[in-house]
Amino acid sequence: MSVSKWIGGALGWSFGGPIGAIIGVALGSIVDAMANGAGDILIGEGKKQKRTTHRSRTQRPQTQSGDFEVSLLVLASIVIKADGKQDQRELDYVREQFSSMYGKERANHAFKLFKGISKQKISKRQVCLQIKQMMDHPSRLQLMHFLFGIAKADGIVTKDEEREIQIMAGYLGINARDYESIKAMFYNSSDNAYTVLEVEKGASVDKIKRAYRKMAKKYHPDRVIHLGKEHQKGAEEKFRQVQEAYEHLQKELRF
Repeated sequence: MSVSKWIGGALGWSFGGPIGAIIGVALGSIVDAMANGAGDILIGEGKKQKRTTHRSRTQRPQTQSGDFEVSLLVLASIVIKADGKQDQRELDYVREQFSSMYGKERANHAFKLFKGISKQKISKRQVCLQIKQMMDHPSRLQLMHFLFGIAKADGIVTKDEEREIQIMAGYLGINARDYESIKAMFYNSSDNAYTVLEVEKGASVDKIKRAYRKMAKKYHPDRVIHLGKEHQKGAEEKFRQVQEAYEHLQKELRF
């Protein structure tokens, strides 16, 4: 399957706006025969969606796997360039994650697109505001988790990488407590279990239990089931880290 057979139909909202423009530029360097009509063009395994011009402020189209995939590629390119270089370990992490989620062939196509995206100067604000407007909150939390995974792929999250992710989190509408919770999953600290569960150190057992129930619900893999089974592994990892944080405090506080 050529790239031109892979890239369009299952894209919904991400085929327009700033992200759509970025995709278009990237495709300009890798897609052959687009002008001749590529036929049934797919990035994911979904059907073509009908896009409407006007939507109410509260209505969001359901984010499909293809929209999420392209959003990951665009934001990942920003994180990887944050420290002024593209570390091969981070690039390998992106490829491995996409291979795990989508299979080797689709991951190879995604990586070709990623190379075209990473050569561009991207406005974090414009891209993130498009994602915030169109993507539901649980899916945006999943994006954050993936971006920290990329940053940590070379063994350490640098200050530059952390700053870029924090800026994007703000544009994406991720509040400080949720941001710190996901960030804590990628650092080793005795206080991280409290941060993951979004409670202060010294919180009562009852408060910790309530926090765990709240976080387990917030990060449950079913919250992003609409993205497709390919994204369940990442969601399950985030959910597992919440469980581990709770179990750590259970042992530490003996309740």
